[in-house]
Amino acid sequence: MAIVKIAVTQMKCSDNIKVNVDKAEILIRKSAKAGAHIILLQELFMTPYFCQDIDPEYLNYAEEADNHPVLARMAGLAKELSVVLPISFFEKANRAYFNSLMMIDADGKSLGLYRKTHIPDHPKYYEKFYFNPGDTGFKVFKTQYGKIGIGICWDQWFPESARILSLMGADVIFYPTAIGADVENFQERLSRQWQRVMQGHAAANIVPVCAANRIGEEQGHNGSMTFFGSSFIANEIGEKTAEAGYSEEKILTADFDFQEIEQVRKMYEFFRDRRPSSYQPLMTLDGNKSGIF
Repeated sequence: MAIVKIAVTQMKCSDNIKVNVDKAEILIRKSAKAGAHIILLQELFMTPYFCQDIDPEYLNYAEEADNHPVLARMAGLAKELSVVLPISFFEKANRAYFNSLMMIDADGKSLGLYRKTHIPDHPKYYEKFYFNPGDTGFKVFKTQYGKIGIGICWDQWFPESARILSLMGADVIFYPTAIGADVENFQERLSRQWQRVMQGHAAANIVPVCAANRIGEEQGHNGSMTFFGSSFIANEIGEKTAEAGYSEEKILTADFDFQEIEQVRKMYEFFRDRRPSSYQPLMTLDGNKSGIF
């Protein structure tokens, strides 16, 4: 039985890409020094969360995956430290734009891309202006330390995403995130709901779930948004084993034995008793293809 140590980081971002990336590297190095094998950074950590506004100038943040300077830097860091790094970035692919993640294995090699499936469109979250819907499908990456399933932020609210990643064999599910609120008294309620939905994914699929969020107030063109942190790690029965506060830069860690968790998953028999043929309404938008009207 092999123990895998996972680290989840939480940090404040600025308008300075170099400062943000340097800070991310410091957190990665500290995590590796603490013994972490897999280290999760938050969504779009290289930049401020520009989706608060509709502004074509922010499309200039996007870069192609090939020869991306930060991805290359992170690949070198992964190889140096022998750690797995799922790296969120704003991807340009010809005339398409994606909210993407590159999975970098512990030898520095890129295992492939995941492009965010669910794209929100809401005041302060104008992501449909910037991002095409992802076209990769859900992805589970086989790394040196285990099979990692990836969702990005809004993906985390959909139980279908977590179930698909679990069906595809994920040992752990990661959600890099950027979520906050512009109403202070709403933050605590939203942060607790945000955690609970993912804790439910963990319990329903018998799989650890980890979420990394940003912190701090970020100014947009028409007001600001405060990101509430609350990054956490939940074990395979949905219990939080580590949690950060609303405003602290922090590294969380937890140890998991994926082989042992697989034995626990077999005991629950959730996957044995599934009835896919009965789930046809999930393939529709209105649920009306089930024969029940």
